[in-house]
Amino acid sequence: MSRLALTLAFAAMVAAALPSPGLYLAIGLGIAAIGVGWLGYTDRAAPGARRLAAAAALTVGALGLLLGSARVVMTLVAIDRIGRMLG
Repeated sequence: MSRLALTLAFAAMVAAALPSPGLYLAIGLGIAAIGVGWLGYTDRAAPGARRLAAAAALTVGALGLLLGSARVVMTLVAIDRIGRMLG
């Protein structure tokens, strides 16, 4: 579970740096990494290293989600600015 969460989290971070559809992928993969990381972290039967990896994936997934969301906000602000410039 933690390996999948880490994979999703790092994919979200990479997708946040990609062009146009990357921001939406970053948001989706970040949400998925947070969910899978939470499931891995709450598994009390898992060893400590796996729970720690799941918590790290949760954190990195949240960063990917925030970076993707920031890019969406910047895009919307730029569109609004261009709309005000044109009248």
